[in-house]
Amino acid sequence: MLDLAPMEHVHEIEITEEHVTILYNQKITNNYNTNEITQKEWIYKYNDDPEFVQAVRAVIELARKHLRDMPDNIACPPGCAECCSGYEPFVSKADVQRIADFLGMNYEDALDEYVVKRDSADGFSVGYLRKVTDDVADQCVFLKGSSSGRHYCGIYEGRPHDCRAFTPIGCEDVDASLRHDRNFVPGSPFQPKHPPKTRRRLR
Repeated sequence: MLDLAPMEHVHEIEITEEHVTILYNQKITNNYNTNEITQKEWIYKYNDDPEFVQAVRAVIELARKHLRDMPDNIACPPGCAECCSGYEPFVSKADVQRIADFLGMNYEDALDEYVVKRDSADGFSVGYLRKVTDDVADQCVFLKGSSSGRHYCGIYEGRPHDCRAFTPIGCEDVDASLRHDRNFVPGSPFQPKHPPKTRRRLR
């Protein structure tokens, strides 16, 4: 019953005060409507193993050494906007009102025109920003510009909280070919296609 399979494809390592846990040899089987994930787990209580104690100490010291290191992608490269496609920024009532104010519209018109309505369990979100088409992988309706490096948000000052809170740190979709020090001047803001109607504003 002894498992002698080699430890390959290490997926995750967790170190606590007493144990080292390694998840490895992960396999994903793609089925029609679900994914089956299997993996192996190795747990070792390292306190009484001097070699392991030294190794864990070295990892901790490296972490302390690099504590203040900044990642390369601390800021988005100007004009990237890769996050404006494929993501679904959720919006609250306050977000919709901010967009409405920015566009000179009332709340109801902005909600109907630019939000795919979907109630959340906690009642906070009222939906997510509409895309150019019904494809969720398409770009945001407010994204302007012709291509990567030239994109910009048409409602930047009025953008939702999800967009304001987004950070490129760890982002795998960023266009790495774009320089961070390039000059970039956004164009004109987004303009509603339909003239604003007169409706009661809801705050």
